[in-house]
Amino acid sequence: MQTIAANHAVSSFVVGCALGLAVLCSAGAHAGAPGAGNGSTDAATAAPALPPPLRALVSEALRSNPEIRAAAREQAAALERVGPAGALDDPMLEAGVLNVPVNTLSLSREDMTMKMLGVSQRIPYPGKRELRRQVAQGEADALAHGYRETLHRVGRDVRLAYYELALSAQSQRIVNQSRMLLEQLLKLAEGRYAVAQAGQMDVLRAQSALSKTGEELIKLERERPLVEAELNRLLGRAAGAPAPSPEDIELKPMPLRFSELSEKALSTRPQLLALQRLAARAEHALELARKESLPDFDLRVSYGQRNGMPDGTPRADMLSLTVAINLPVWRQAKTMPKLAEAQAMHEQALSVYDAQRNETLSKLRQQVAVAEQSLRAAALYDQELVPQARLTIEAALAAYRVNRLELAPLLDNRMAILNFELARAAAVASYHKALAEIDFLTGTPPAAAPGVTP
Repeated sequence: MQTIAANHAVSSFVVGCALGLAVLCSAGAHAGAPGAGNGSTDAATAAPALPPPLRALVSEALRSNPEIRAAAREQAAALERVGPAGALDDPMLEAGVLNVPVNTLSLSREDMTMKMLGVSQRIPYPGKRELRRQVAQGEADALAHGYRETLHRVGRDVRLAYYELALSAQSQRIVNQSRMLLEQLLKLAEGRYAVAQAGQMDVLRAQSALSKTGEELIKLERERPLVEAELNRLLGRAAGAPAPSPEDIELKPMPLRFSELSEKALSTRPQLLALQRLAARAEHALELARKESLPDFDLRVSYGQRNGMPDGTPRADMLSLTVAINLPVWRQAKTMPKLAEAQAMHEQALSVYDAQRNETLSKLRQQVAVAEQSLRAAALYDQELVPQARLTIEAALAAYRVNRLELAPLLDNRMAILNFELARAAAVASYHKALAEIDFLTGTPPAAAPGVTP
């Protein structure tokens, strides 16, 4: 969020000094922090408890978000495909008459004429059925992890939207409070101008500062409906539904250790687990493709009922048993391309996992850095910059009342405090957003809703 820029040289000097102090303090804190500076941020993390309003919103999203319902139905559909994948084909029932002479169409003249009833069954080569089941099971397992990833992603997005909405509301309050103080300064300048103790330039400067805060309010009011609409979408509410009112964000520092966070991400993030299952599925599919060149078996059993001879002598019925196999004569044209495809898909699945693994660790390191920097910045504003700026403006206001200081430095200091307070609020929101991203990347389940298992 852009802060309001001061328009005087004194303000630039104050802000520049403050930022320089922030950099020096941040660097000192970073150098003295355990594991800092060498990329080995080694601290365990425990996800902070969400405030009750936010926890209720996350639970509502887990119950009502249509993406979650769609992922659940997709997972259920995949599970139903596992059993059929390893099942035998339906047997074939056949019935008819065999060896009927065409000149008489008699069923009793020829010994080989019979009425036949038979059953045939295709039996895949040993191992094929189990591999087909494992391929389907791997897809179902991957979609189960994908469902959990959707839960976590929606929970993260709700948290991000909530923090953005809270930042917007808090920023509006900060700007409104600053406007009240600037209005007091404007009245003071107008009173002094009326008795010829100050020039018209002081009044114009106060009006200009007040207008800048009005511009900032307009920008904040323009951005807030966008965040509210996004939050309603995540909650499964209608676009015009009233948006929740967020509470102020409290700064709750949590220890962060990249080494343990990375181990947790690799072992528990659902997306990585899903990609592992897809890689295993591709391996089973490759083994199945290798077995496709091996023959399947068609087993047929038939019973032939024969009529008696023309003189009445009975004929014995006949039983037939045959086994047929398919011949892989089109191996080069049919089987080998499928094998090459399965090999390529297996390698692709492994590469996708490696790429996502690296991306997860990279994003995790970035978010840990963002959280640490935001925490230090917020502490700097709380402990040094804002208190010092307030002491400065109190002294400047006292000097201005007795005509020992012009209005311009006083306005510049007031605008500097506004900038610091807005930046502090943004740093706190950034810290909590980074924690939400870290929870998502490490596979930490969101607040569970009734009937929902993350």
